[in-house]
This record gives sequence, structure tokens and C-alpha cells, in this order.
Amino acid sequence: MDLSTELLATDNFFQLFSLPAGWKIDRALLDSRYRKLQQNFHPDRFATRGDVEKRLAMQTTSLINQAYDTLKSPLKRAQYLLQLGGVDASQETHITSDGAFLMQQIEFREALGELEQSADPLAALDAMRGDIQGQYLQLQNDFEAQHLAADYNDALNTVAKMQFFAKLLDEIEQREEELEDL
Repeated sequence: MDLSTELLATDNFFQLFSLPAGWKIDRALLDSRYRKLQQNFHPDRFATRGDVEKRLAMQTTSLINQAYDTLKSPLKRAQYLLQLGGVDASQETHITSDGAFLMQQIEFREALGELEQSADPLAALDAMRGDIQGQYLQLQNDFEAQHLAADYNDALNTVAKMQFFAKLLDEIEQREEELEDL
């Protein structure tokens, strides 16, 4: 069994990068190990090899990319940690029922839609981003504590809230690009 086959047999993204499984990760170490794995398994390195080896290199690179993308993203890492704990945290199956939280999300979206009416839309957007990032960070801290305590019901609810904030931050980034193009 070669190293590529061994990596493909790994069913744990943390093991793939030789990192301890948990919420906190050493991002510099993750990045370094990602670059090293990419360097070793990039499909271009296998261009002169046989079809089987080329296919394994492509599959391995795909797995490395998926694992890296999952572990570097707080939302995806939280979902993955719950998955490792036997909890389905996919977006389609769980949403929060916290009424106050949902109202807050509606208010954020309304404020985002009314930015052009602001005297300085980019400054207003930047202030909104700061507030949202602060709340998103607090949810990440909440998730960490809930995960450590194996409180998977609350952790699942926190992940559902994190999904809202991650999407809202993406919308803010898109909105900023639109405003800069005006």
C-alpha cells in the first residue's frame, strides 16, 4: 500500500494532517502540512505515471483539499466535529428555533438592504461586519465549550446559528464589492 492509498483510507481529516481532533487548531501548522501534502500529491507530479497512479493522485489531492477546506472554516470544522461525534449537522436537517435569534437575523438583513440610504454605506457596512463578526466569534466560543462538554444538542443549535452568521458575512462581502463598484 503506497502513501496515496493510505491517505485515501484515512477517514479522519485531523489524522490526515496529523493534528489532534478538536475545536482549536494550529492554523499555521495546518497550512504548512497542507502545502507539504499538496506538494507531494499534486497531479502534475504524476503526469508521466500510469493511469491508476494519476487517478490516485487526483483523488488524494481532492481529499486533501476537502479536508483543508473543512478544518480551516470554523463552521465546517464545527459540523465535522459533530459528525465525528455521530451527530448530523448538515444545513438541510437542522435549523434553530430561537425566535429572538431569527428576528435578529431579519433585522440584520433589513439593515443590509437599506445601506444605500446611509450617508456612508461602506462605513455602515464595516460597522455591521464588526458586530456580526463579534457575535460569530462568540458562537464559536459557545460551540467549543459545548463540544468539550459533549453537549451535542446545544452544540447543534449553535452550529445552526453559526450557519446564519457565515452566510450573512458572505453577503456582506458581496455587498461591499457591489458598493465599491459604484
